[in-house]
Amino acid sequence: MTPSHLLALLPPPELAARVQAFHVAHGLRDAAAVPHITVKARSGLDAELTWAQRAREVVASHPPVTVTIGGPRLFGNGSALYLHVDSPDAVRLHVALLDAIQPAQRFGYEGPHLTPHLSVALARRGVELPALLAEAQAVFADLETDPVTVTAHEVALMRKPGPGGFYAPVEAWPLGR
Repeated sequence: MTPSHLLALLPPPELAARVQAFHVAHGLRDAAAVPHITVKARSGLDAELTWAQRAREVVASHPPVTVTIGGPRLFGNGSALYLHVDSPDAVRLHVALLDAIQPAQRFGYEGPHLTPHLSVALARRGVELPALLAEAQAVFADLETDPVTVTAHEVALMRKPGPGGFYAPVEAWPLGR
């Protein structure tokens, strides 16, 4: 099993706890078990971490990232239920990381058109995302009318041990001041 990595912003602990409680209440176990907002997906992030020094330099030179987390949505392709994130700062950091790492192949959603989000549930067998959306709209209704705005001062290096595992933080890299 080869581990995979990603770089992410972590939501406030209170919101992370709410998302994790939603996971427990609905028996969800997937790669998004630890709530996070991905700023660089696994493309180009090899297990040997040959990219890590370049990524650390980008993070260290980038100012803190402001994110506004709103209500639940479904991606049009049906891949995930997520909390909407509005953050031009996160997109700028994402593009800077892409420019520094230069992955040989990118996922189609990577680039300046990235949709920042906080995954709540990923599509998989036995998971009915449209039904979960209705539940999430009730549980996270407050975020629809009163989104949470926070400023992240670090980026988490997250690691997934292999298929069937979940991403968990292994290091925190401070953003520049």
